[in-house]
Amino acid sequence: MIYTCTMNTAIDLFVETGDLLPDIVNRTTDEDYQPNGKGVNISFMLKRLGLDNTALGFTGGFTGRFIEDELKKENIATDFVKVDGISRINIFINAHREFKIVNKGPLISEERTQELIHKIREIPRGRILFVSGSLPKGVQEDIYPALASIAAKRDLKLILDISSPALLDCLPYRPYLIKPNEQELAAFFNMKKALSEEEIVYYGRELLERGAERVLVTRGKDGAVYFDRNQTLKVTSAKGRVVNTACAGDAMLAVFIGKQKLGIPLEDALKQASAAGALTAFSKGLCDLSRLDDILPQIRITHL
Repeated sequence: MIYTCTMNTAIDLFVETGDLLPDIVNRTTDEDYQPNGKGVNISFMLKRLGLDNTALGFTGGFTGRFIEDELKKENIATDFVKVDGISRINIFINAHREFKIVNKGPLISEERTQELIHKIREIPRGRILFVSGSLPKGVQEDIYPALASIAAKRDLKLILDISSPALLDCLPYRPYLIKPNEQELAAFFNMKKALSEEEIVYYGRELLERGAERVLVTRGKDGAVYFDRNQTLKVTSAKGRVVNTACAGDAMLAVFIGKQKLGIPLEDALKQASAAGALTAFSKGLCDLSRLDDILPQIRITHL
């Protein structure tokens, strides 16, 4: 069994319109509501791969019920901690350009936080655990190294996709994989500019030196760079009309781990993961995996 943990679950409202203008009523041409949060996205993608998983985290109010109901429709197990308030709603507007409006989420009490930590302590030894996304109000950054410590003690394969600088405090616990994007990688090392490919390779390897077992640096339209103790691989992306980039990294991460769980060799899994990320960027929400073969010929891997 695989577990995902989303502490700041959300509903994402995807809107398409023409020109987005101030001080007038802007009529939409299309809209779509989807349960979201990085770990929630990963749960959906894993299920599309045929991999059972359990979604953990916090949910609240009518929006929280919607998120859980949508997961259950896909036969995904849930074990969320119920909180006061409502799970957030984020808005993504496609109006010739992409606009992202992301809310903070409900206030989580210390009691509810400890309840979630207890659930994670109860995960059977040796399982895979994704911890992904931002923190809601009331949850402190030190929860990340606390969860990394639990994972190490219970031999969990911990996969971290977080933008918090507390990621660096998790590295001594040797997480199985971390997935920063290139902007997050720069921020971890106090770099104020966009990183060159050479700098991405340097800092990616530095994360290995600090304790990460594997690193996947996502680069949007430029693909990704994967690192482990034995190799560094650069994977390209595919070309297409970008509709929404919000979920692309989640799709890529889920397919990369999921395909390997299914026995696919690492390089093939990385190519399929890049294709899944691209297809998701070309879609309103998470991609249809049946279309992977359509763009796989565009994906290339280079050993660095």
